[in-house]
Formats: sequence, structure tokens, C-alpha cells
Amino acid sequence: MKRTALFSTKMLAAFLLSSSLLFTQATAFAATPVAVQAVSTAPSSVSAKDGAAQYKQFLQEKYDVQLSGKVTKGQLIEAVADIFDYKPSGKEVTFTDLTADAPVFKAAAALYEQGILAGPSIQADEQLTNYVAVAIALRAADLKELASTYPAAKADNVLAKVQVKKGTLGVKASQEVAAAIDTGLLPASLSQGFKPNAPASDELIQTLLGQVLITKGLYKKYIGYTSDSDIYAKLSTAYETSDLIDAPKLQKLVNAGLEKELFTGYNIKDTRYDANFIDSLSLIYGHSDFKHAQQLIGLLRSEGIDAKVQFEPKTSAFLFLADWGDPGPNVVQIANGNYIAFAKEYDLAFEFATAADKAAFDGIIEKFAKKNVADQQGLIYGSWWQPLYYSNTKLANYEVITNNLISDPDSTYTVNPFSLNEDSAKVVAGLKAIDPTAVITPFEFWVDKPFFRYLHGEAS
Repeated sequence: MKRTALFSTKMLAAFLLSSSLLFTQATAFAATPVAVQAVSTAPSSVSAKDGAAQYKQFLQEKYDVQLSGKVTKGQLIEAVADIFDYKPSGKEVTFTDLTADAPVFKAAAALYEQGILAGPSIQADEQLTNYVAVAIALRAADLKELASTYPAAKADNVLAKVQVKKGTLGVKASQEVAAAIDTGLLPASLSQGFKPNAPASDELIQTLLGQVLITKGLYKKYIGYTSDSDIYAKLSTAYETSDLIDAPKLQKLVNAGLEKELFTGYNIKDTRYDANFIDSLSLIYGHSDFKHAQQLIGLLRSEGIDAKVQFEPKTSAFLFLADWGDPGPNVVQIANGNYIAFAKEYDLAFEFATAADKAAFDGIIEKFAKKNVADQQGLIYGSWWQPLYYSNTKLANYEVITNNLISDPDSTYTVNPFSLNEDSAKVVAGLKAIDPTAVITPFEFWVDKPFFRYLHGEAS
């Protein structure tokens, strides 16, 4: 939907205000989530660029899991339990070498109940070996049954290709290592000359945990890199398969907020499309025009920025005054005769290779994608007076505002109302007056200066 084609100047101002006061978090929406999900999780992009270092950083920032040096089997057990939030059910579990008061007991019991540990011996204090690391990872990745389908000859054939002699491993171990190799859980770079009983290296441990997260759909989600030859095709597919969202429960609340003029607009997204990027290396850029998204990707490529890209569709809603004329489709009339209009928009989530690349984004937008005068030349298509992009971590030359995040425990949808910090309490109190049970979680984040100025009523 092109703003210039659809809206008058007054409507454009209101529409931009909706984009300013109540827009997006790093979550996403699409009418056909399965289709977009298929694009967003492109395994080729993950395997081509991310490795042990990226997995290690992800584990530290997302789960506070840090494994390095001489890692024991017990430490890996505790890490897996923490990452996947596995907890024991309370049923009696007995190990021959681990008492109930041992620090690692709860994690071991939880993994035992999940079928990841077999017992009865845990050997928690033993140094982690290559085979044990692979076995725990394979079972944690829900691939145990696949491994059991391997006939001896098939497993031996796979192991022979990586120089593991026949008979080095038992039947079950051979199946598990072979399945780990075939599925990519154990990458080729780490499988050649695999020594089952050697101490597990940091690279192996981080890679296995990263691959488990990928296999279970818990790693980053993105359609590709700005440098990918097919990035424009993926971007087009993601855009074309997105549509307006219908979340009646949340919309009832925020529509009432609009009528009470707590704000002039809001956005709805779906957490199933959250890029799940590392906060320190990522930011979110919002817009409405697809041609702008295409050119923005090209702009970053031309500036030497190679970043992961996730397309996060969103639906925006804003007040349309009755005296503006025909509101067009996708509107709901409210009691005072005005309308709430709904529009298809998107966020592009970027994860940069370095903090320096992330910091450079602001200058690139300021120079090539921010309008300062009418009919300004030398900008990419559809550049806004007040572009919107933001970070969950501190950045120089950015300002701090608040997202008054509204979530629904029974769905994946969220509303992300943005406000000045000093206005947050009023927004939350007003929404709570409408629905005391509303789940609202305000948090501060960093936004670009033009958008911050816009929240203060400045025109450019």
C-alpha cells in the first residue's frame, strides 16, 4: 500500500503518527504464518555464515549459558536443562552416582525424564567427551528415534567416510554419531577424523548446542543476508504472503484506547515471526512501502553492509477523521463518527556482523533515506521525514522512549504502543482502566533522533 496514492495530506500525518506513537517491537505478523516461516528459517543462510563463535554469543546473551575450558558432562547437562527450561516432574528418579542433594541432580533428572540421559550412572564430574556431547545433543534435538533406524551397515558406512574405524563405537553410539553427521548436527568440519573419547572442544560444544537450537526452531529466524543473490525474491515472497491481522481480543482493548484518545494509533505483530536476533548486534526498521524495502537492501549492499534480514509483517491502525472523506476499505467506525483504519506494513530486522556496522546504519539512513526538504533528490524511494528504527541496546545518537507492550497469554499476538517515557504511565493507566486484566509490560529502548523529534511534535 502506497501512502502517496491512498491518503491525503491530513491522513498522511495521522498515519505517520500511528507509526510513531504505537509501533513495533522485534516481533512479527503474517496472515499465512506457515508460508513466511518457511522462508524465514532458511537453513542455508544459517549454516553458511553462523558458526561456533556466533552460537556462543547467542547462548550467552539469550540464555546466560557460558561453557569454556575443561567442560564436564554435568555442566553440559545443566546447560541443556537451562536452555530448554527442562525441570523434573517430581517423580522418583535414582542414579547410582548422584544423590538428590547434588547440584546437578535436578537437571539430570529432568533430562532423564526427557529421554536425553539413560542412567543409571551420570558421571557428572567426568570431562565431557566428543561422543557424549554428540549423544546428548542428538537426543536433545529430538533425533533419537531417527538414529535408532540406522542398520549397522549404514552407520558404518557414514563413519567410514569420516575416518572412524568399524568397531570403535558400539551399536547405539555408531547410530547416534552417524545420524548426527547425516542431519548436520555434527558438521563436516568437525566430523572428519572424529575421535569419540577425546575431550570435547569449545568449538564442538558451541556448535552442537547451536545446531540443537536450529533443529528445534529456537535459533535466529531470517530470510537471508543482504548479500544473498536471491534476497530480493525472498523479500518479495515474505511481503506477498503477509496480510492484515485480526486479533479481536487485543483490538477490542486498543480500539477503546483510541476512542479515549490515549493514543492515535497502534501496531499488531505476531511473536512467531520474531527474528530472535542478538540484541547487541541488531535493530528494527519500520516502513510501509515494499519498493522502499527493496531499495533499502540495495543501499546497505552498496555501503558494504552484510547483515541478516528478517521480514516481520505488521498491521497498523490509526484514527481517520470523518471529515477527511471516504476512509476506503479496512476501517471500523467508532461512536463519534470517526474511523479506525487498518494498513499493512512491515518491519525489517537486521543483525549486523559487527557493532560498528550497526552503529553505521544511522548515518546511512540520515544520508540516503531521510527526507529533509520537499521533493528532495538523491534518496531511496519512499523516504520519510521521520524514519523509524530502533535498538534494544544503547546506541550513540539515539534517544530513549518506551514500548508499552501489550500481550495476550492465549495467543502469539502483541500490540506495541510506543510513547515518550513521561507519557507511559498515562497510557498504561488508561488501558488498565478499560481492562484491569490487560497484560502490559512497558520497557525502554533506543530510537533514532528524527522519530524522537516527531514524538515531540516536530515536523522533520
